[in-house]
Amino acid sequence: MRMAELSAESGVPVATVKYYLREGLLPPGERTSPNQARYSAAHVQRLRLIKALTEVGGLTLASVGVVLTAIDGDATPHRTMGFVQDELAGPVPKVSAEAAAWATGLLEDLLRRTGWKLHDPGQPAFANLVAALATAKELGHGKLTERLEEYAELAMRVAELDLAVVTGLTSVDKIIEAGLVTTVLGDRIFAGLRHLAQEEVSRKVLGGG
Repeated sequence: MRMAELSAESGVPVATVKYYLREGLLPPGERTSPNQARYSAAHVQRLRLIKALTEVGGLTLASVGVVLTAIDGDATPHRTMGFVQDELAGPVPKVSAEAAAWATGLLEDLLRRTGWKLHDPGQPAFANLVAALATAKELGHGKLTERLEEYAELAMRVAELDLAVVTGLTSVDKIIEAGLVTTVLGDRIFAGLRHLAQEEVSRKVLGGG
């Protein structure tokens, strides 16, 4: 298909498609003349993925670039998803050293009890979790951290559901893309369901109105 068809099929304006091509977010099409190129269904899928990551997932184009580079690389799906997770984690909030040490100890104890393996304590996901727990302590909401193991059990179940999405896929590219979409959009889906559930439970526990 030509550029205009690619734009119509993907829902991305021509000017934006050209920008993605210049920035390397979209691979070049098959050149048919000095000023013309043909594009395939793979280009449509890549544009839809970029659109989903930015508009629904809330990622910046810089983060999308990092994620797409990981997808197009030669690392294993597991390692690639690690790169993606690091990019999605975002900046780590600052907390006091005392609260951070307390939260780190809490998590290390949880990992020992659950048998989960943490290969890099410096990874952004762990650092953000430490900051969140430390903040909860500093705000005086210790009950939240008292239920940490129950939250971990729920998180494991959600992770198992997430990874079930890639079961049966044989292409590495498809496995990585499915894992990425599940992570980014799955976060939004689960957050939405959690808010609906909180509304329902709040009505029962705190009363309507």
